[in-house]
Amino acid sequence: MQNIAKVFETEDIETHALKNINLEIQAGDYISISGPSGCGKSTLLSILGLLDFPSQGQYFIDGEDVSSLSLDKAAAIRNSKLGFVFQSFNLIDSQSVYDNVALPLRYRKDKVSAEEMEQRVTKCLQAVEMLHRKDHKPNQLSGGQQQRVAIARALVQDPSILLVDEPTGNLDSKSGEAVMSVLDKLNKSGTTILMVTHDSNHAAMAKTQLHLSDGVIVEDVELREVV
Repeated sequence: MQNIAKVFETEDIETHALKNINLEIQAGDYISISGPSGCGKSTLLSILGLLDFPSQGQYFIDGEDVSSLSLDKAAAIRNSKLGFVFQSFNLIDSQSVYDNVALPLRYRKDKVSAEEMEQRVTKCLQAVEMLHRKDHKPNQLSGGQQQRVAIARALVQDPSILLVDEPTGNLDSKSGEAVMSVLDKLNKSGTTILMVTHDSNHAAMAKTQLHLSDGVIVEDVELREVV
């Protein structure tokens, strides 16, 4: 991201949600974004996820300028390169855990074989320690287990980056810690993660911490692992 700004306009007022954001994400990074309510975290995540576009500045993914794509082109890149984990799990209760995770593969344009689908879904459920629940329905699982299934679903298309929005917001503290442990293990195995969180303890688990205030990055802390 280079000099990204986002302005929301009404007839009476301009709201500058983001101002002069410069951000570089490398493969294998684990970045947290924190800050007070209304500081621009959700807006930044929406632009990173191609759910919205900047008012000015440039945003490149793998060298391609994606700042002002058509909706169809943005959707294609979003589906192939970006994985999303939301505060609400957005699972389908009428379908099994396995089928929920397989859903993105069933709806992609370039179809995958049943054998490849099974391999991918199995691998992702193993990564979040939920393979033993593959035949259960989401409403038979705890909140923490549902969030782990949602993470598996986000991983099944092998995205370049996992965008995570308040992953523990609907969970009790024990379930939240379990989900954060899964994210930590995924990053250590190579998954690139950018996470928005209001929890300072969870933010501190990331290698790089970004703090937003009034649409501006005011602090950038990189933590180096102590051996």
